Amino acid sequence: MVAELCITSNFTFLTGGSHPEEYMRRAAMVGIEAIAIADVNSVAGIVRAHTQAREIARKVGERRRADDATGLIGPPRPEGVAAPPSAPIYATPRLMPAARLEFGDAPPVTVIPESRQGWASLCRILSKGRLRAEKGSCILNLSDLVDFAQGLQVILHPAQQGLAGACGASGWETHVHRLTRRFAGKMQLGLTPAYDGEDGARFAARAAEAARMGMPLVATAAPVMHQGQRRRLADVLSAVRLGCRVDALGRGAQANGERRLRSASEMARLFAGYEEALARTDWLQAQCTFSLDELRYEYPSEVARGETATERLHRLAFEGLRWRYPQGASEKVRAMLAHELALISKLNYEPYFLTVRDVVAFARSRDILCQGRGSAANSVVCYCLGVTSVSPEIGTMVFERFVSEARDEPPDIDVDFEHERREEVIQHIYERYGRHRAGLCATVVHYRGKRAIREVGRAMGLTEDTISALSSQLWGFFSVDAVQDERMREIGLDPNDRRLAQTMDLVHEIIGFPRHLSQHVGGFIMTEGRLDELVPIENASMEDRTVICWDKDDIDSLGILKVDVLSLGMLTCIRKGFDLLEQHHGMELALATIPPEDPVVYDMLCKADSVGVFQVESRAQMNFLPRMKPRNFYDLVIEVAIIRPGPIQGDMVHPYIRRRNGEETVSFPSDALGEVLGKTLGVPLFQEQAMQIAIIGAGFSPEEADRLRRSLATFKKHGSVSEFQDRFMRGMRKNGYEEDFAARCFSQIEGFGSYGFPESHAASFALLVYASAWIKCHHPGIFACALLNSQPMGFYAPAQIVRDAREHGVEVRAVDINESFWDNVMEPDGRGGLALRLGFRQIRRLREEDAAWIAAARGNGYQTVEDVWRRAGIGPHVLTRLAEADAFASLGLKRREALWETKAINSEKPLPLFAGDMDGEGIMEPAAHLPEMSMGEQVVEDYVSMRLTLRKHPVALLRHLLTPGEPNQGLMD
Repeated sequence: MVAELCITSNFTFLTGGSHPEEYMRRAAMVGIEAIAIADVNSVAGIVRAHTQAREIARKVGERRRADDATGLIGPPRPEGVAAPPSAPIYATPRLMPAARLEFGDAPPVTVIPESRQGWASLCRILSKGRLRAEKGSCILNLSDLVDFAQGLQVILHPAQQGLAGACGASGWETHVHRLTRRFAGKMQLGLTPAYDGEDGARFAARAAEAARMGMPLVATAAPVMHQGQRRRLADVLSAVRLGCRVDALGRGAQANGERRLRSASEMARLFAGYEEALARTDWLQAQCTFSLDELRYEYPSEVARGETATERLHRLAFEGLRWRYPQGASEKVRAMLAHELALISKLNYEPYFLTVRDVVAFARSRDILCQGRGSAANSVVCYCLGVTSVSPEIGTMVFERFVSEARDEPPDIDVDFEHERREEVIQHIYERYGRHRAGLCATVVHYRGKRAIREVGRAMGLTEDTISALSSQLWGFFSVDAVQDERMREIGLDPNDRRLAQTMDLVHEIIGFPRHLSQHVGGFIMTEGRLDELVPIENASMEDRTVICWDKDDIDSLGILKVDVLSLGMLTCIRKGFDLLEQHHGMELALATIPPEDPVVYDMLCKADSVGVFQVESRAQMNFLPRMKPRNFYDLVIEVAIIRPGPIQGDMVHPYIRRRNGEETVSFPSDALGEVLGKTLGVPLFQEQAMQIAIIGAGFSPEEADRLRRSLATFKKHGSVSEFQDRFMRGMRKNGYEEDFAARCFSQIEGFGSYGFPESHAASFALLVYASAWIKCHHPGIFACALLNSQPMGFYAPAQIVRDAREHGVEVRAVDINESFWDNVMEPDGRGGLALRLGFRQIRRLREEDAAWIAAARGNGYQTVEDVWRRAGIGPHVLTRLAEADAFASLGLKRREALWETKAINSEKPLPLFAGDMDGEGIMEPAAHLPEMSMGEQVVEDYVSMRLTLRKHPVALLRHLLTPGEPNQGLMD
């Protein structure tokens, strides 16, 4: 048996020519016992290979008895030839996690962990190198490897010309002796072909050097691609990395297609005469038994004040029960709580719930509005802990959608925080757990349509005009399918041109390749022990952020704790709205205490009066609201879920409306499916319903249904639902359902492949819909003020928000040097009500710091422009921006007059001795008579300086041109 120990995947970005999954599948096909994915200074692709290895093992188990000759794994046998009953039909390769370390003071080495301790050592080494470098870089010295040597096997990779030529004889000899002392019995010398016709002599020289140093040889083909056909793509990646064209790569190109994953027979032929080197690979794979499966369940214990995690969770849950249900909880709720706590205890998930609770408790202690969503909203425990704000009684799904013994994986709780204050929560997590125990997940940025065309096109030598023309044909950012031959001809390109055809082939091939790592929007991983012994930590591009190299799918695959600390602009808006309500009306509100089921609020929504309201402010939602006519909270749950790409693509919208309006009979193909689809009138709208249809209607097992759920995962750019189609259709036919109904069901389910909501997630969002609609309905001025103070967010620009507020009877007042603050504020309107005063934040390019100085130095009010300059200490350029926004109108200065006065102020000249002595020599400058600005000019300047106007609507200035017979009151009015 042979193992390949030095594989480079495409997670050595812009170098490796194959996915980690492709290596695993290829290894299974050619019968390799074990492979080690060893990317340069990285283990970012390890989990993907590990997940593929588990999938291969699962499929092998299913196919051993079935002998599926057309399966993905293993070559088919000749027809009529059966395998011996006791012989394995397919190979199941084992993954050996590893990394290739490149040093600044020595040639590279490949390190392979023998055990969990070895993995910890490797992660500490990589963390040390990456934390001393900027994002995406790693600075390692050989001493880093010596400092963390426990549990590692090492393969040396000296330069091809010999050890002495790598760093100089004496220098490298010192390194070798230092390493052999530190890694006694665990050092190997790599024997790697260069495929240049001189491998025989090279192997002989390397064997002599190994014998002299007392190190065994180990054979490796050092593949950079899983098969030779990827050579062209590997060259393109190298050209992108080096910033040159493919035809200028020179020695940077692959000399041939030989650096590929090889079978055992090929390895034997390649290393003929060096069988001991091949035997050493088999010995190493037997020594290195570490698996990523050993990394699970390293949660923070969350033990406090002598209580175990179980005792603490039970105490907090029952305290929360009394808080949430002050009149006493129903027996149903108590039974649900007892059931959830029992299941959580059985699976040892108490620390996870406590971690999330503590993060939320910190946010609440700082008056940071937050709310859990996703499947967590279906949990009574989360509701009692204050993580979620929606009672799970509203939904119909069971707790097992959130926590399942069958899935044996931790739950996933998403918590939204105010987007302006989320950083406080993030830094609290770092401070509480330490940066050695907490870090943000990564996001793998993959090649998609536009980037693929741009970078491959440049590498292939296409002109910028051609690249721009090709990019312009993309209908969507993620697809290149729209660029067809006909469309190329339409834009003047010849699809038969050899270079262009090659480019488009490579563009399609590179789609989905990882480009680099970025930072996840908020997925935190926290551990009981050192996080940097679980996964390497590196610096993010943002200050005071550290991240790990695995993304959320990798974390899910390993079953490691993750809490999504997300930001939501509407929470900021609602918090500011609550603060204004308390300030001006003495109302203390929270998400859970807003007056429920207010018919006036639903009346407003039925009229599509929803500018600025969370989730229902888009044109599609505004069009749907009068047809939906929501009258209760669950209607809002459906409203949130139905206007999404998944339900629309699955043709669920129109059937639901027809049934809701009585235009179509509500019927169910069976009583069992009627129980699943009853609340949505027989139309599947939620992920959970798609799963239940598969289980009840098509006979899916819970495990298969869970794989279906994963393929429907929300926010996925591409689902993999179609692979279930045959299985689904067979199951529906077997259970007696008509073919048309089954096909329609699957079409609807497949719509979720791009985007679909779980019911509990929609319920959490529906609460924010109702909360924002309630504030807008009863206090439109406060809602507009809070919305403006939370920008940028939502669909609408400040001008549209202000216009909508005025249409609701709100008096909006202009920015004023003596009345405004940084934020927009509500002030008495003199008639017993409130008016909205625009703040300095609406003025473009005005800093908050300057606005704070203006407000702090104002006292009883400014009298002149120069007075603002003297007392607030702001620069003339700030005064100019204020004048351009017409902020000096209350001083009796028109816009042009204020601008004229700001131009007379120069911060570089000394202040005049007397206030009226403008030039310092007793000469008074004569007053300037400036022409009046027309209404059109005023409106234009308002939009230039503030992106909104309180004067006439711009269209009003053109109405005489648009409406025959209208009096001529145009731009000069």
